[in-house]
This record gives sequence, C-alpha cells and structure tokens, in this order.
Amino acid sequence: MGKDEKALLRLWKEKRGEVAGPDLSGVLIVQLGLVTEDLNRRWFELQSGQRVVDVQRHAIHRAFPWMAATLDGLVEATGAVFEAKFMLPWSFSEEAAAEKHMAQLQHNMLVAGTKISVLSIINGGGKWVELVIEADPIYQTVLIAAEKAFWRAVKTGEPPALFDCEPPKPRIEAVRVVDMNASNAWAEFASLYVETRSAYLDHERAKTELKVLMPEDAKEAMGHGIRAKRSKTGAVSFDLLEMVNAHASLE
Repeated sequence: MGKDEKALLRLWKEKRGEVAGPDLSGVLIVQLGLVTEDLNRRWFELQSGQRVVDVQRHAIHRAFPWMAATLDGLVEATGAVFEAKFMLPWSFSEEAAAEKHMAQLQHNMLVAGTKISVLSIINGGGKWVELVIEADPIYQTVLIAAEKAFWRAVKTGEPPALFDCEPPKPRIEAVRVVDMNASNAWAEFASLYVETRSAYLDHERAKTELKVLMPEDAKEAMGHGIRAKRSKTGAVSFDLLEMVNAHASLE
C-alpha cells in the first residue's frame, strides 16, 4: 500500500533474504518510540482508566497464516487494538497521525479480530493524544489483497506491484479540550460571533412571528419589504422584495 516503490522493493528483497533488514539502532526517532512505549501504555491506562493486556503478543490471522502482527497490546475492556507511538511536535496534527498509521492499524485489527483500535501518541512537545480508529471493511479488503499479492511475489521471486489505495479518512473521536486564545483567526470570528449573536436571535424570532401572522390559506404574503412563500409541504421561506425585483428585472 502507498506510493513508495523503492521501499516496497527493499522490503520484498528483505523478506526473500536477499538483503539484511535496516539497522535502526542509530535512528533517534525510532529509539525514542521504543524507550517511551512502556511510559505510553502506563500513561494511557492512567488517563483512560482502562487496562492494556497481551502486551507484545504475536498474533496470527485465523484464516490467513501469512498475516501476522506483534501487538503493543489490547484494551482489556473493549478488545481494541492498542498502538503506542512517539511523534515529533512540529507540524503535528491528529488527522496526519491517523493517516500515517492507518494501514498498520487496519492490519492489526484484522489480525486481532477486532473492530476498533486506539492510537496513543506522545509527542516531543510534552503532549499526549488518544485517537480511536474504527475498522474500515472496504479498505481492509484491499489491504488483504495487497498483502496476499506481496507474499506471492516473495515466494515466486517476481517483483511486487504497488497497490495505490488511499487510506480511509479517520473519523476522529473528540476527546480533548483545546485553548484557542492564541489563534488570531479564532479571535476574529469569535468577535464577529459575539457581535452578531443578538441580531441573529432577533432575526430568528422575527421569522417565527411572521410565520404565525401569515394566513394558513395564503400561498404568498408581502409587505414592508419582504415576501413570505409557502411550499407544498407547508414550509415558509422569506425573501427581500428588493432582491426579488432585481432578479425579475434580469429575466
């Protein structure tokens, strides 16, 4: 899955035993992920009140023995796949994090036989984020086909082809309270919201009263610069007469 053909061919050669796997001992971001994994799990348990079990269990899909995963754990109460990650803070977003790890999460859910996963992220800015990601049956079907084709290529020696399938857009559960005081855009529109709130309420109250005043057998009602129209379903809509007249003059 994805668009990196070089990475796919490198993995294919590695699985065929033609090249050694990459040495990640000198990759700092990978090592940070390893050393913070236990902390990540303990922090998730502390914040959520839920227990993670089956830590580092090697799981195999019931129907496809070539589909396996070493799980960071399972949430005991829900059976959700638990996945711990460390990410750098700059340009961090929950959507990008979920998209980056979506294939792994969908794979692990297939292997574990569960419909839900939890992505627990600690980033270098000292923040912790919990994302709940659900299984996507359509994407998982494509994922199974891609993995099956890859392992066939490993056995036959024929170079694998990319499966360029976009990961599903994550439906991220809202679990945070965010302070937006530092956002200039938020300040601008918050001020506009406050300024127009009273006018909006007056506008809605006026529409309600006008609907009551409109005779029940009237298809249209006009006066004082506005027109009310009743649809066949009984819904009443309003127009400014000057806009109606301007539109009529153009026809």
